[in-house]
Amino acid sequence: MEIQTKDYSVQYDATTATVHFQGLLLLNGTEEYAPITQLLNQLIEQQLSILTLNLQQLRMLNSSGFQMLSKFVMKARQYEDIQILIRGNQNISWQTRSLQNLQRLMPAIQIELID
Repeated sequence: MEIQTKDYSVQYDATTATVHFQGLLLLNGTEEYAPITQLLNQLIEQQLSILTLNLQQLRMLNSSGFQMLSKFVMKARQYEDIQILIRGNQNISWQTRSLQNLQRLMPAIQIELID
């Protein structure tokens, strides 16, 4: 599964159960984020044991995008058997400031900030 534009791409790798986000995600509102939301929701409904969101190459994410991620995490809480791992880049400032806030929504979420 893949969503791609000139500014960003979101790709799901089924062999590793990883969603790779790349580029600049600066969409306007929930309507424009709907394809990504649908992809993420489909994946958690498959009842995978683990799902990784790799954000290491996502340079920018606006507030609408972070809201989309937050809603996804809140939905994932309903699935007790799924483990969510978020891989970020410690050299991207929005990730070091914001990703830890997702643990408030789902304490079991694992967040790795990698160099």
